Amino acid sequence: MNLFDVYPLNNIEITKALGSKVWDANGQEYLDLYGGHAVISIGHTHPHYVQRLTAQLNKVGFYSNSVLIPLQVQLAEKLGKVSGKTDYQLFLCNSGAEANENALKLASFYNGRKKVIAFKGAFHGRTSLAVSATDNPKIIAPVNETDHIIFLPHNDEAALEAAFSEYGNDIAAVIIEGIQGVGGIKEASISFLQKIRSLCDAYNAVYIADSVQCGYGRTGNFYSHDYAGVDADIYTMAKGMGNGFPVAGISIAPKFKPWHGMLGTTFGGNHLACAAALAVLEVIEQDNLMQNAAEVGDYLISELKKIEAIKEVRGRGLMIGIDLPESLPNVKNDLLFKYKIFTGEAKPNVIRLLPALNLTKTQADQFLNDFKTALKG
Repeated sequence: MNLFDVYPLNNIEITKALGSKVWDANGQEYLDLYGGHAVISIGHTHPHYVQRLTAQLNKVGFYSNSVLIPLQVQLAEKLGKVSGKTDYQLFLCNSGAEANENALKLASFYNGRKKVIAFKGAFHGRTSLAVSATDNPKIIAPVNETDHIIFLPHNDEAALEAAFSEYGNDIAAVIIEGIQGVGGIKEASISFLQKIRSLCDAYNAVYIADSVQCGYGRTGNFYSHDYAGVDADIYTMAKGMGNGFPVAGISIAPKFKPWHGMLGTTFGGNHLACAAALAVLEVIEQDNLMQNAAEVGDYLISELKKIEAIKEVRGRGLMIGIDLPESLPNVKNDLLFKYKIFTGEAKPNVIRLLPALNLTKTQADQFLNDFKTALKG
């Protein structure tokens, strides 16, 4: 059997990882400023994380949600404390797409409606309704096509008001990333998020804050949407939640009342997943990683803005987009293969930085020095 060839691959095999460094099969060291799509939140093979998972695996790795799993309760309590949403409820699942799928389903259960507002440049996942709310027709299969999704321009308050005026009593939810990741590190404005909140309140629609990539402390706030000073009804999370272990969840406001069978999952909230997620939150809290993300991120952004060759620098904390001119199409590849630095990209020519939240200023300086050299060709 062959692998189903859907990923463009770099010819690199990573065999060892520690903190923000990885090594390939030849022993070559790389600086990892991408963390496998913002997944590595507390650094590769963090000792506390490894100990937590190993200890749990030696007890019980999995049983289904048909029995008591105290780790789930501990995770909910810790997540509420670290995120500041202590009165919210937690549903655990396995991936960002699954989190968004369940959030949209829950919204529709809540108000009995079908239409969803999403935005140009959005990426919410690859499953049924999540992919329909993703602004990429190429990955929407015919079976996923639906007229339930209303795509609006990003940060356009007038368009949002017009959509609610026309469809208000049919709108189940508005789903938005605090900062678009795949869309090119584009931040939702404070006034736009506040407008979503006020319109959802007025029309009894559900405000879903997609925090899959932009959440979990990456921006210096736990959820990137928090900078707008309003609460969403549902926060979705994944990626950095398990530092590489597949775990995801939705944080649900008190007004939603559950019933048995409303949502469900086989693997979500299993013992190992909860151990991984607890380890991440414990390290974020003990090592003040949200503060570090804000400080090192601010430093990187301010230094990048001094570089004249860059068209624009966008982002917040350690979620940074570097928009380069078309005349510099090879910088990302040069960073990887010449300077041994992993970064991400967004089309047409944006370099994405999504490193671990404990990235050091020394590592930031290493990137800045090599990046400046790479820009010169």
